[in-house]
Amino acid sequence: MSKLPQEYKFIDVSDYGRKPGRFIAKMLVNTSATPIHVTTSFIVAGLIAIACILSGYYYAAAFFIVLKSILDASDGELSRLKKTPSHTGRYYDSIADLFLNFLFLSAIAYVTETAFGVMLLAFFGIQLQGTIYNFYYVTLRNNVNGDATSRIFENDTPTAFEGEKQSTVNQMFAVYSAFYGPFDKIIYALDKQAAYSKPFPKWFMTLISIYGLGFQLLIMAVFLVLDLPEYIIPILTWYSVLILVFVGIRKLFLK
Repeated sequence: MSKLPQEYKFIDVSDYGRKPGRFIAKMLVNTSATPIHVTTSFIVAGLIAIACILSGYYYAAAFFIVLKSILDASDGELSRLKKTPSHTGRYYDSIADLFLNFLFLSAIAYVTETAFGVMLLAFFGIQLQGTIYNFYYVTLRNNVNGDATSRIFENDTPTAFEGEKQSTVNQMFAVYSAFYGPFDKIIYALDKQAAYSKPFPKWFMTLISIYGLGFQLLIMAVFLVLDLPEYIIPILTWYSVLILVFVGIRKLFLK
């Protein structure tokens, strides 16, 4: 099942894991496996990738990074196939992504002898990149009656869906807000009116999709395969300047 109606689908360069992820989800739909199980599996894949980076096995690291992206697509697909939307799963997924991103960059910084402060700057950058992509994508989905599990403004604790505990949602939302809240506030401050604009055109969404997590991870994987890990942190850091370009395009031309 797609997150968007057919007429609003766009080429998402960060979503290369969607088709294999959907295949995995279809294999699991009639089993006892849950989206939470799949999310946990991508955490394991990510941790294996980090161990490979630290050990110098860059081809293996790239493989597990791409596998992580595929499994990251599978959990949402499985949730939609089983018709079990979950705020718990949504927050668990996002929190896992954030910590894995930090560990990916930490491992790369370690093997390239990059200063911790420089690594933190790259981490801050990729989190902002992902936040603005998600902000525009979730806005589009909500404005065209697409998948609405994610909310445009995560300002208050959502009501639990059937099948999940409100107490668990409360806890997961608190953790999510603590780690993602600052990034959300920065992006909201830059372009809060985006939530009230007309549906974004496909070309704009394709452009902004270079900030999707899948594409960020693909950059890591490619430079690991090329045995050029020292380029990853600088590229992901300077890549962030395009945030202002995208915000400018939205404000000037997509009101």
